[in-house]
Amino acid sequence: MFDLTELERAHAIVRQAVPATPARGWPLLSERLGTEVVVKHENHTPIGAFKVRGGLVYLDRLKRERPDIPGIISATRGNHGQSLAFAAGRHGVPAVIYVPLGNSVEKNRAMKAFGAELVEHGEDFQAAREEAERRAQFAGLHMVPSFHPDLVLGVATYALELFRSAPDLDVLYVPIGQGSGICGCIMARDLLGLTTEIVGVQSTEAPSYALSFAAGKIVTTETSNTRADGMATRIPDADAFALIRKGAARIVQVTDDEVAAAIRAYWTDTHNLAEGAGAAALAAALQEKTKLRGKRVALVLSGGNIDFDLFRRWVGTDAPAMA
Repeated sequence: MFDLTELERAHAIVRQAVPATPARGWPLLSERLGTEVVVKHENHTPIGAFKVRGGLVYLDRLKRERPDIPGIISATRGNHGQSLAFAAGRHGVPAVIYVPLGNSVEKNRAMKAFGAELVEHGEDFQAAREEAERRAQFAGLHMVPSFHPDLVLGVATYALELFRSAPDLDVLYVPIGQGSGICGCIMARDLLGLTTEIVGVQSTEAPSYALSFAAGKIVTTETSNTRADGMATRIPDADAFALIRKGAARIVQVTDDEVAAAIRAYWTDTHNLAEGAGAAALAAALQEKTKLRGKRVALVLSGGNIDFDLFRRWVGTDAPAMA
């Protein structure tokens, strides 16, 4: 997909807008897991999520190759759209973003604040994406997919930062939505010649990649009703699945309740706020706690863009008591 020189070049592009995010150990979190833990804080980017890296690299190439591009269009549950809106704004390119009805209010507001035209359509991400593709053809806009080599190249820059700061990691847990994050981690690990075990994480309510991984072929689901919207995927991307199948050790499924507990753990142990997908890696590590003794573990806190109402139910005044 790309080589180390291209990854270094992408990192230079990303660094113009995104300083390297922290990879930090937290004593209380290590105590909770019973082993040494490093958290890669992608919640500390300008959009509060790792996706910003992919948008910056994608738009950089697109603008160089098509300087007169009339505009871009895509579909999202939030962070992908924020990434594209942020990057498009830096390049002076109009952006249209489709989201499903009932999408995260705060993420919708953020995309509009970054300059995107926001359109709500359909009951889930798949319906929003199909409508965005139809409009792209009708309006002559460039359709940005959810998975693309340039998006993977961009988000792989966080893995490059992580592995260079902590090359001796035994296990890395990564949430899976459309797959760019885990694929970037697999690519960076392999290009650096490391042996870190990479474990994907999906919701029990949207387990298409997990089911596909177990079956050895693409498996789709009819629904994706997880409150961890960054993992709400019904149809795996074939290219992403091929790389995940080759390079991941396994995929762990976590419930929404486990994700909620992990969000609360991040809040109490590190005073960092995680969105659902952002806390999924910790939820999976807690589920596999007995396997991790004596290992150096890394968790990708992929984003912190959680709606206030969900925060209140999962973390705040309406949340159950913390264990």
